Amino acid sequence: MEEISLGVPRPLLESLPEESEAAAQDMQRAVEGYESKLNSLLADADDRGEAAASLLDVIEHFEARGERFDEFVPELRAWGQSPIYAIAWRNLYADLIAQLYEYEWLADELERERNARLVDDGIRLSDL
Repeated sequence: MEEISLGVPRPLLESLPEESEAAAQDMQRAVEGYESKLNSLLADADDRGEAAASLLDVIEHFEARGERFDEFVPELRAWGQSPIYAIAWRNLYADLIAQLYEYEWLADELERERNARLVDDGIRLSDL
């Protein structure tokens, strides 16, 4: 399977305040770690279906993290603080998900796995 390459979008880095070089470095390190983890999951998978299942878990983690940062935005504004970092991290997670879906072979497998999980969850709920 093809290795995955992720990056921090330049517009996102440029949206950060000038004095926030540490935040930009944190984002780049986080993306490097995620990229390494994803490629490790791909290498350990026996087939594309298994790889998609593992990567979908990571995508769900990204979605949860993005929602968490999104919840910080109104709270920070209410306290009179700038939500720029929360917005930047939220946007980063959304962009990482979009980057993963840019891989055609992966996008198809992810959709198949997501649909399988929906059906599986539906079956479990109806058995109650």
